[in-house]
Amino acid sequence: MTASDSVSPPLPAIDAADQALVDGVLARKLRPLAKTITLIESQREDHKARARAVLEALLPHTGKSIRVGISGVPGVGKSTFIEGLGLYLIEQGFRVAVLAVDPSSSVSGGSILGDKTRMEHLSQNPGAYIRPSPSACSLGGVAEKTRETMLVCEASGFDVIIVETVGVGQSETAVAGMTDIFCLLQLPNAGDDLQAIKKGIMEIADLIVINKADIDPSAAMRAKSQIKTALHMLRPMSQNWIVPVITLSALRNEGVAEFWEQVTRYRDTLTRTGEFDAKRRHQALAWMWDMIDNGLRSRFRSHPQVRRDLPDLASAVEQGTTTPSAAALTLLSYLN
Repeated sequence: MTASDSVSPPLPAIDAADQALVDGVLARKLRPLAKTITLIESQREDHKARARAVLEALLPHTGKSIRVGISGVPGVGKSTFIEGLGLYLIEQGFRVAVLAVDPSSSVSGGSILGDKTRMEHLSQNPGAYIRPSPSACSLGGVAEKTRETMLVCEASGFDVIIVETVGVGQSETAVAGMTDIFCLLQLPNAGDDLQAIKKGIMEIADLIVINKADIDPSAAMRAKSQIKTALHMLRPMSQNWIVPVITLSALRNEGVAEFWEQVTRYRDTLTRTGEFDAKRRHQALAWMWDMIDNGLRSRFRSHPQVRRDLPDLASAVEQGTTTPSAAALTLLSYLN
């Protein structure tokens, strides 16, 4: 037995019903695909175990697609752009999956999940699959199970996976940690030069698009110039890639082909330098640590002493009779 064998996790057992899901996904059938994603998104403990078994069975068939992240503020035209891009890619012979994340209400917890309505033509195309998911208040503009859903779509033979974020501002960075290329959509006249140099989402973008350029072409060109100038002040993610800034009109379907040429050039450039594969390995490792963090948080909340004392300590913090740090240390001490 080698050292790697000694630390390999045991493969979960898979029953006949779940094997049928695996077979259906690999056969590129949409109904088993949808049922598998629903299983993965479930919060039931028995479903989580089943989902792990299904994912382990599908894992050898993943990794062949290109993963494209799309973000931008509400109103920038993400859905229109994604529909135009998806239809263009299907014409080129690709199968396209769109994972669209809708914001969940902080009050009711519900989501509209209206992306299929906004992408009417793409949703009816047999070469496309659109899966809207609620963010469930997850940070970073993506749903909790977006990574797993992406792997299932890859196993089902989709060539391009497009992840559309919630789109609530400058915090949409989680999608960059799970996709091959992160594309930021901007509007003409969206801000001044200082807006253009905001760090965070801007400095992790691999490709920047000025959408709705047909409304005011001169404003779009000014925005392009401002952003290109701003990018010189930011540290590049790769020494081998200068972030392109392009203008297009998704509504008129102008510039979509150029966008895809940039995506292809990005993949080819980083593949030659080895950065493309290195990025995926780094993302997989980061995903593992995210799962560890989530698991520790879940186990902490389910600890009997924590469940017993958390309400009283939380009340004491609210009333100012104890400090948040003292309450946290007390609760964490139960794990020793």
